[in-house]
Amino acid sequence: MTTTNPSDDPSSSISDLALRQQQIVTRAQLLSAGLDDMHMYRQTRRGRWQRILPATYALVTGTLTEEQLRIAASLYVGRGAQITGLAALSWYGFRYVPKTDKLHLVVPHGARRMSAGHVLVCRALALDDRARDAGLYQVCSPARAVVDAGRVLRDLRTVRAILAEAIQRDFADLPALDEEVTRARRSRTALVRKAFEEVARGVRSSPEAELRECLSASRLLPEILWNPRLVGSDGARLPTPDGYLADAAIALEVDSQEFHFAPADWHRTMDRHNELSRYGVLILHFPPAQIRREPGRVRRIVEDAYRSRRGFGARCGVLTGAPSSTESDKKGPFLTPQQPGRRSIR
Repeated sequence: MTTTNPSDDPSSSISDLALRQQQIVTRAQLLSAGLDDMHMYRQTRRGRWQRILPATYALVTGTLTEEQLRIAASLYVGRGAQITGLAALSWYGFRYVPKTDKLHLVVPHGARRMSAGHVLVCRALALDDRARDAGLYQVCSPARAVVDAGRVLRDLRTVRAILAEAIQRDFADLPALDEEVTRARRSRTALVRKAFEEVARGVRSSPEAELRECLSASRLLPEILWNPRLVGSDGARLPTPDGYLADAAIALEVDSQEFHFAPADWHRTMDRHNELSRYGVLILHFPPAQIRREPGRVRRIVEDAYRSRRGFGARCGVLTGAPSSTESDKKGPFLTPQQPGRRSIR
C-alpha cells in the first residue's frame, strides 16, 4: 500500500485530516480543503486514490484494512450510524464468527443513505443506547450485535456458538440478551430464540446444545442440569461439568478442545476428571462428532449409566447450584490465565 506524496500533491492541505482518518476522506471534506471534482477524478484515474464508496475515497493504493473499511462505512453513512452484526462481533474479538466482507450498519429510521459496496444499511426505530464509541465510528453493544447477527444467519449451530460465547466469555449477560431478543420481536428471530432458550437453561456451547437436544428425546432421563456449580460434601468447589444428572451423580463432558479450552491439554482434562471422581461422580465423555453422528448410541450410553446409578446422587453428597456462565466459573480451580493483550469490553 502506498500513500500519495504530499509535497507534489494539492491534497497535502488535508494531510492531517487524512492521517486522523487513516487515509479515508469524503468528497465533502475534499471540497472543504479546496480540491475540486476534477482533481478527485484525475487522482482516481491515475490509480493514486481509490473510490471505495459513493463520495468516499481512500488516499492510498492497495488492499484496505478492516479498520479502514469500518471508517469508510461510517463516513459514508454518517456519524449516527452504528456497526452491528457479524462485523461488530469481529471487532469485539468473538472467536466463532463467520467471515464476511459486508459491514452491517444500523441507522435512524428517517435516514436516506442506501446500501452500497461493502456497506449494508438497516433502518431501526431505535438505535442502541449502549453502543461503544470507537472514535471515528460507533459499535453496537455485544448483546445487540449478537441478536442482529443471529437474524441474518441461517445455521443454528453458528447461532448457538455465538450466543454461548457471549455468555461464557462475559461479553453479555442473559438479561441484556433477553432485552434484545424482545426488541427484535418475531422478525427473523426463530434461530436466535431457540439458541437463547438453550443458553438460558445453562448450555454454554454449540456441541452442548446438540447433546441436550439428543438427550431430550429420552423417556428415562430426568432433567439434566447444564453447567451447574458443584460443591463437595466437605464444602470444596468442584469443576463444573457440561451436564449433570444429580440423582445419579453422573457428569457429562463434551470433549471439544475448540469450544472449551484456551489453551487446553490432556493433563488439565485429567485433573478435572480426577477431582470429580474422588467425590464419587461418574464422568461420561462424548466428542462433538459422536453426538452428531451417533445420537442414538450416545443416548443409550447415558440411559444405561443412569439406570445403574439411579439414587446414588444422594449418597454422593455433591451439591448443585445455579449454572456457571463465564469461562472462569466453568473451569474453576483449573482455569488457565487469560492471554494478555485481549481487548477489554467492560
